Amino acid sequence: MSNRLRVVVALALVGVVAFFWISNRAFQVVESGTVGVVTRFGAVQDDVLPEGLHSVNPFTETVHAIDVRIQKLDAAASASSRDLQPVKSRLALNFYVDKTAANLVFQELGPNYGETILAPALQESVKSATANFTAEQLITKRPEVKKAIFNDLKTRLARSHIVVTDFSIVDFHFSQAFNKAIELKQVAEQDALRAANDLRRIEIESQQVLVRARAKAEAHVEGAQAEAEANQLLRENLTDEIISLRAAERWNGQLPLSMGSPGSFVDVVAAWTASGS
Repeated sequence: MSNRLRVVVALALVGVVAFFWISNRAFQVVESGTVGVVTRFGAVQDDVLPEGLHSVNPFTETVHAIDVRIQKLDAAASASSRDLQPVKSRLALNFYVDKTAANLVFQELGPNYGETILAPALQESVKSATANFTAEQLITKRPEVKKAIFNDLKTRLARSHIVVTDFSIVDFHFSQAFNKAIELKQVAEQDALRAANDLRRIEIESQQVLVRARAKAEAHVEGAQAEAEANQLLRENLTDEIISLRAAERWNGQLPLSMGSPGSFVDVVAAWTASGS
């Protein structure tokens, strides 16, 4: 192969490489879930490229991909409650970068904005909100604590063009002394509740006994009164027919041995009936 041919082949190879390099740099693909921030000679441009294929100047411009999908940050935070109890917490934050301001995020915060802005903002929001609640309220009013931290985070991060979609308090941790105090308080409350329930039960049972005794006494009085009234009514309305009826009810079928004068049978029966009543 002659020298001239070697030169031609070398130039052709260089041309092919240069073509592919220029083609690769001149056409940039912005992947789904990201936007492209363009820098020209290192300076961030105003235009933000949406996902898709874009042509750029391969010699002066560079495209930087910024993730604008919802992301999750798990972090630990330390703070103090209003009553100066130390509190450690595990937190979860969902957020995304405002795609219309991705160039500003890249310019002002850089690609490591999670470390430069998210973590510090989370710590400050937790400290600010926790200081408004006592340690016990952090447990009993957890939804209110979450809302306070969430609102503070949204305000802080909105200034940096980061949108907060959700926030969760995974767990709270307190000192051993505070945990022991809470345990003792719960035991005392349970004992007090149990004593109150026992007292209430005794009161109800006493009332039930009293009601039964009163009902029994009233029934006894009513029964005796009813019997006395019936006897009184019978005495007031005693007639020969009633006497004969009562005698017939009590007669055992044997005739008396001596009947005496006529009509004395009725008198004997009456006397016998009255004595048997």
